[in-house]
Amino acid sequence: MQKILVWLSGWVDSAVSAYLLKKQWHDVTAGFMINYMDESSDTCTTRQDIKVAKEVAKYLDIPFLIFDYRDEYEEKVLDYMYEWYKKGITPNPDIMCNSEIKFKVFLEEALDFGYDKVATGHYARIEESTPPSPAGEGVRGWGWDKTYHLLKWVDENKDQSYFLAGLNQRQLSKALFPIWNLKKSEVRKIAREAWLPNADRKDSQGICFVWKVDFDKFLEKKIEPKEWNIVDTSGKVLWKHKWVYYYTIGQRKGLDLWGQKEPVFVVRKDIEKNEIVVGTKDDMNLYDDRLVMSYLHFLWRNDFHFPLKVKAKIRYRQRDQDVVVEKYWEDKFLVKFKDKQRAIASGQICAIYLGDELVISGVIE
Repeated sequence: MQKILVWLSGWVDSAVSAYLLKKQWHDVTAGFMINYMDESSDTCTTRQDIKVAKEVAKYLDIPFLIFDYRDEYEEKVLDYMYEWYKKGITPNPDIMCNSEIKFKVFLEEALDFGYDKVATGHYARIEESTPPSPAGEGVRGWGWDKTYHLLKWVDENKDQSYFLAGLNQRQLSKALFPIWNLKKSEVRKIAREAWLPNADRKDSQGICFVWKVDFDKFLEKKIEPKEWNIVDTSGKVLWKHKWVYYYTIGQRKGLDLWGQKEPVFVVRKDIEKNEIVVGTKDDMNLYDDRLVMSYLHFLWRNDFHFPLKVKAKIRYRQRDQDVVVEKYWEDKFLVKFKDKQRAIASGQICAIYLGDELVISGVIE
C-alpha cells in the first residue's frame, strides 16, 4: 500500500483513477489545483470543477485538499505564453503545465507532505527497467537503480504521451497513471458502474486549466491589439486582423474573411510588417519536409548515435511520421520527414519516439 495524492480535476479520467487506486487499497487523498480563475468569464470552469471534484471525493470517502498555484501558474505558464506570442511563436502551454506545475510544484509539495507518489488521469504508460550498465552510463541519471520509460497509451487515437514530453526521470518515478491500460470507453463504463458523480461529464477542452476562452481576449490582457492587413499570396489585401501575434501557421478560425469561395489558412506571418499571409489548404507554403529543433530534452538516455531513424509527432493526435534526426549546429538538430508536413509551427514541441517510447523532445524553431 502506498500513500498517493491524486490530482482530482473534476473530470472523469482522474475520478476513475482515484476510484481504482482506492480499490487497490492504497491510502488515497484527492488534491485539486487552482491554477487559473477568471471571474469575468462564463467559460472559466474552475469553480464548477472544484464543486464536482469535491462531490467525487465525498462519494469516494477520501480526503480533499485544495492547492492554490495561481501565482506559480502565471509565472511559469502564462507569462511564458505571452512572451512567446510577442515573438510571433506559438507555445504549447499544456506541455509546460505538466512539466512545471502538475509534476513539479504539485509533485514536490506532495512529497513534502509525505505522499509516495502523485496520480493523474493521463492516458500514457510508465514502465521500469534496470539501466544498461553500472552507474547508468548513457542515462541523464539520478544515481538510481531503475530507469523509467514513458510509452504511448493503449489507444493511440487519444494517447497523451505527447503532452508529457518534458518530464524527467524523477518526475516519472513519482508518477502514476492508473488508467494506462483502459480505453476511454472502458473508463466511462467503470465510472457509470461505480456511480461516480461525474461519470457523464463531457471532456474538457482548451488551454490547460484555462479551458475554453475567447483566446483573443485572453491575449489582449497582456498584448494590446494593433490592426493591419491580411493578404493573399499575391499581396492582395483581403481584410484586417487584430495583431500578427494572435495567429499561428495553419490557423483557419478567427480570420473573419467574408465572401471567400473556399477556406483559407495562415501560411506565413510577417512580424515586422504585422502582416498575415493566407492561402488555401493545398498552398505549398503550408508544407515542409524538415524542421530545426533546439532545447533538446532526453527523457532518460542521451547516448544516441546520429543520424537517427525514428518516428516523430509535431502535434497531439498526429500519426507517427518517419523521420531522420541529424545534428545540425551546436545544440540544434535537424529533423527530416519522409513526407511533407502541414503547418509546422515554431514554438511547438517535436516529440521523438523509438517504437512506443517517447525518448526525446525539442522546441521547433
